[in-house]
Amino acid sequence: MIKIYHNPRCSKSREGLKIIEQSGQKFEIIKYLETPISEKELIQILSFLNIKPLNLVRKNEAIWKTDFKNKYLTDNEVIVILISNPKLIERPIVINNNKAIIGRPPELIKTIL
Repeated sequence: MIKIYHNPRCSKSREGLKIIEQSGQKFEIIKYLETPISEKELIQILSFLNIKPLNLVRKNEAIWKTDFKNKYLTDNEVIVILISNPKLIERPIVINNNKAIIGRPPELIKTIL
């Protein structure tokens, strides 16, 4: 089943959700700001995306700029930061059959549906 890690306040995430809805496929919405992602789940998402944790960070967020920018951080430290500050996680993330994509731009989601 398709999963979308969704933030309803984000226009790109809303556009991504609309693309999934229009596909007619079954899907699950995970509002990750309300239901935090576990460390195990985040590691799995990173594996499906085939990216380093730092590539999942929204680097223009104020908390990143003030607390973490220009610091040397290990992958594990970035994972802990993302779990503690889910607002820093890029969105939307769509998973389908062990493949994942960050929907930026949202049209990229079509490639894994």
